[in-house]
Amino acid sequence: MDADHLSVRLATVAKYVLPGSRIADIGTDHAYLPVNLAKRGVIAGGVAGEVVPGPFKNAQREIEQTQLTDKITARLANGLKAMEPSDNIDTVVIAGMGGALITQILTQDFDRLAGVNRLILQPNVGEMTLRTFLMTHGFQLQAEEIVSEDGHDYEILVADRADQPEQYTEEQLRFGPFLLAAHNATFIAKWQRELKRTKEVLQQVQSAKEVPAAKVAELHTKISEIEEVLQRVGA
Repeated sequence: MDADHLSVRLATVAKYVLPGSRIADIGTDHAYLPVNLAKRGVIAGGVAGEVVPGPFKNAQREIEQTQLTDKITARLANGLKAMEPSDNIDTVVIAGMGGALITQILTQDFDRLAGVNRLILQPNVGEMTLRTFLMTHGFQLQAEEIVSEDGHDYEILVADRADQPEQYTEEQLRFGPFLLAAHNATFIAKWQRELKRTKEVLQQVQSAKEVPAAKVAELHTKISEIEEVLQRVGA
């Protein structure tokens, strides 16, 4: 992968960046995403943020080599601290982390999102946590996609600022309202694997010397929810 040939995961993220946006790509790694968007004339400019020195230097090098230092600024900073008010960022991208970590990043510097209208998030796990955060912090889901690449499934969540975000059910928060409605083959395969994994965890928990009743009940509930959804979508 390079800036001219994004992975399926990042190419899907890129689809939801609106023309003329000013983006902050948090945890940018090599800055392939913002460089790709700038080279194609999609974004007006933005920031490539990294908290780890090695990837930060990679991002700096990529931006310099592609002669895009006038459009993209690489910053070594923790999370949203990479953004300054003068950047006029309207779109934040955070991809390739756990949902809990993404939620933490958004929460700890929430005030820095004041001018941001769109969040494009790609959690590796913990999607439910992230959907709950969006719903309770003034962001309305606009789209969701699930893609498979190199044996992994990735969910992309796109949310815009809203005065009164729709309040989702627990089922919608777990499975994703848009993904649930579309229920493509990747979605079905993911939840079939998750059902199998959850049943295996339940077996392990039940075979313990001291069986934690609350955990057993939680796993039974999750299994029932997954089975119900899979049955409904004809899996």
